[in-house]
Amino acid sequence: MLTLPVTSFRWFPFLGESTLVRPLALLPLVFLFPILLFQFWKKEIKLQIPNAMVALSIFVLFTLVSTSLGALINPIPLRGQMYDGRAIRALATLFIGIAFFVSAVWMNKNEEDLKFTVKWIFAGLIITIAWSGLQAITFYTDIFDRETITKLQLSFSMRELVRTNRISGLAYEPAWLAGQLATIFIPFLFASILTNYHITKYKWLEPVLLVLSLIVALGTFSRGGLLTIVASAGLTFLFLGRDVIKSVWHWFIGGFRKKVIDIVFRFGIISIIFASLFGAFAFLSQREIFSNLWQADAETLDEFIVQINAGSRGAYSSAGYGVFENYPITGVGLGASGFTMYQNLPDWSLTSLPEIARQLSPESRLYPNPKNFYIRLLAETGLIGFFLFLAFHFHILGDALSLLKQNQTWTRFATIAGVFAWLAITFYNATQDSFATPNIWLVSGIMVGLSTNLFKENV
Repeated sequence: MLTLPVTSFRWFPFLGESTLVRPLALLPLVFLFPILLFQFWKKEIKLQIPNAMVALSIFVLFTLVSTSLGALINPIPLRGQMYDGRAIRALATLFIGIAFFVSAVWMNKNEEDLKFTVKWIFAGLIITIAWSGLQAITFYTDIFDRETITKLQLSFSMRELVRTNRISGLAYEPAWLAGQLATIFIPFLFASILTNYHITKYKWLEPVLLVLSLIVALGTFSRGGLLTIVASAGLTFLFLGRDVIKSVWHWFIGGFRKKVIDIVFRFGIISIIFASLFGAFAFLSQREIFSNLWQADAETLDEFIVQINAGSRGAYSSAGYGVFENYPITGVGLGASGFTMYQNLPDWSLTSLPEIARQLSPESRLYPNPKNFYIRLLAETGLIGFFLFLAFHFHILGDALSLLKQNQTWTRFATIAGVFAWLAITFYNATQDSFATPNIWLVSGIMVGLSTNLFKENV
């Protein structure tokens, strides 16, 4: 949990420079599994197999079948990349992700386990906030030398500080940091505020961390990350925060029947909220990647996508969908979508996007990917694999919601965090395409572990 924020650890063994997804948390995880298995062999713990893992196993089995069938297509090697190599690499990332999921399932069985896990998640968040603050000070003041901080960043990360003064924290890039905040950290902070359930004796900790996390999220200038946070928070509050909405409304209305000071206090809170929203909007509007969203002068959707600096991502996704249309049932095999993506690039991307031109250059050694998890599933595992993964994904949601049956404060806390994270992962997967990132597995595994063990205790 403590090492989760480091997404691209430089000193990861046996990996080349082109591998960017290098979660540092995988290294301690390698030592965790033998310990768990030894305790299981000594009958000190019980390692249960939840139903969600069965659904995941079916998806994995079909992925192996799809990848085997993809070998029959035998695509032409691309820039030194062979089908076998890409398939093995892709399967390795899938099993890395599953390792995070399984460890989260087995390490979270009850309230005590959940508290232990979330405490260390918060510890990792505190380190992230501290390092992000150091980056912000370096960007906007002369207190620290940028070259020195850059060297410190490169001592553990594959990437230096972002030159556009966007905060990346301990992650590879700002969008990855925003994704972490949305799918791992903020869900538990949001749930704590909504349920008044605290992991430590310091009741001020979660509100302070939530405010600081939102400030860091603004500093990433990640459109996808910020939209994910806002949408997930709004939907979670709408579906699971109705009691809070009623309480806040009664508290607000009740103030008008009391002293003038109470009325002023309530209007002061409203003013602070609106001022914060206006300030955040003004802050983000300073960057073209945001202001272009409403200032773009485009006549077609293609032109709009290009003008808001999403053209390359849209082109890759379109090309990935073209791969799916050619092999709609079983796909081309895990990791193989890049072999035929260039042939499926939309025409408009060839003349309007410098990044695509650089990719098509004979000197380029880059291997393309769809930039969208769902499109990657369609392209590489077809409709069958896509729907099998969705079945697993919705099973996670069911496990999170089942915790409400316990009618306890801590299980409601877990449910709200789980639903927030589930929604965030759903949105987040539209902007990333890697199985190896812990973001899409960790909180899901926690929910499955809690649900499985609580259900079996009550049977």
